[in-house]
Amino acid sequence: MDQSIYPQASVEIARKRRELAPKPLEAFKAFSAAVFAEGALPVKTKQLIAVAVAHVTQCPYCIRGHTDGALKTGAGEAEIMEAIWVAAEMRAGGAYAHSALALDTMHTHAESTK
Repeated sequence: MDQSIYPQASVEIARKRRELAPKPLEAFKAFSAAVFAEGALPVKTKQLIAVAVAHVTQCPYCIRGHTDGALKTGAGEAEIMEAIWVAAEMRAGGAYAHSALALDTMHTHAESTK
C-alpha cells in the first residue's frame, strides 16, 4: 500500500486548474517563463537556485521539477547535491541566528524575576 499524500500531476489536474482560474494561470506561466529565462544569471544557475529553494520550502513537485530542469540545463548530480547542502545550511543557519530571540527572552525573563 504505497500511497503518497501528494497526487501525481495529471492532465486532469492541469485542466481543472486552467478551468477554475485561467487568467492567473496564464499570468503565472508568463511570470515563470520570464524568471527562468536567460538573463544576468544563466538558466542552469537559476535552476540550481530553484532546487535549493524547493528543498527549503519542501515542495515535492518543485523538487522533482527543478531537479529535472537543472539536469536538462547540464547541471551535474554533484552540483545539484551541493545546492541542496546550501539550502540545508541556510535552513539550519536561520534557526541558529534566530536563537538570539530565545536568548533575549531568557535574559528578559531572568531580569524580570530578580
